[in-house]
Amino acid sequence: MSNKSVLLIGGGGTLGTYTGKELLNQGVFVDVICLEDNVSTDENLKFFKENVTLEYLEEFLKNKHYDGIVNFIHYPEVDDYPPVHKLLIKHTSHLIVLSSYRVYADEKHPITEDSPMLLDVLKDDEFMKTEKYAVSKTKLERYLNSECIGENWTVVRPVISFSKKRFDLVTHYKHSVLTKTKNGEIIPLPIDAKNLTAGLDWAGNSGKLIANLLFKENVFGKAFTVSSAQNLKWSEVAEIYSELVGAKFKWVSLDKYLKENVHYDIYPLIYDRLFDRAIDNTEILKATGLKSEDFTSIKDGIKIELELFKAENLI
Repeated sequence: MSNKSVLLIGGGGTLGTYTGKELLNQGVFVDVICLEDNVSTDENLKFFKENVTLEYLEEFLKNKHYDGIVNFIHYPEVDDYPPVHKLLIKHTSHLIVLSSYRVYADEKHPITEDSPMLLDVLKDDEFMKTEKYAVSKTKLERYLNSECIGENWTVVRPVISFSKKRFDLVTHYKHSVLTKTKNGEIIPLPIDAKNLTAGLDWAGNSGKLIANLLFKENVFGKAFTVSSAQNLKWSEVAEIYSELVGAKFKWVSLDKYLKENVHYDIYPLIYDRLFDRAIDNTEILKATGLKSEDFTSIKDGIKIELELFKAENLI
């Protein structure tokens, strides 16, 4: 037993679940604040179902100190984050803050931690004013790098991390691929994405990487792309779903795809899925001590999550 303790804030979802599992495997005590109705079967794991407001955190953390805190909460309005940061940093020896690989532009391949940021090269004023994910994540990182220099925080930039809760394929989210396959539909995919590297990984790999960044002083003040860097193309991911669940796809022109999927948010497509997302994960492997053989293949990860999905009758 390590006798270390970690708090996962908003840790009841895809990434938090697997980060918690890896920490438990290391003998760490794990507390999770989340909205999900999760029940612990491990004496070292405790769930606290609560909406994570600043006021709640102030009361929860009173007289507590954690060896690590991982904050999975997304802050669409970045001004909401600084008071949370100032509170958390006082109650932990190491704070990990969630950003996203979507902060990267499509300028350097493969992507490394010093690759150009989307906000530094983009000229789309409407995106800059209205998008609340990649823009917000970048602004959060800018706050940390300008106002929190020398503190014990680390930024993580995970790629899309699939689990039983979400089976992503280009801009098909959650259980869309499985539902459409069950209904006998042929699923359209934009041909522009076919031969691009998917920014995709199994959540078990992502959680392992995040957990193994904790408790290391040499990662303070740094950002890491979270990926096992298997770098499959979207066409290869589609082939896996065809093999495992019998999904049928048609690659169509981008115009046709957009007309058939008018309800989708266009920004994740044009400013992410249509970028080549090949990852060089040298830095995070060096920081964590993990090797390529420590990760599960994307195909096997999909198999694992499909079995969990079926067992829980999620649709």
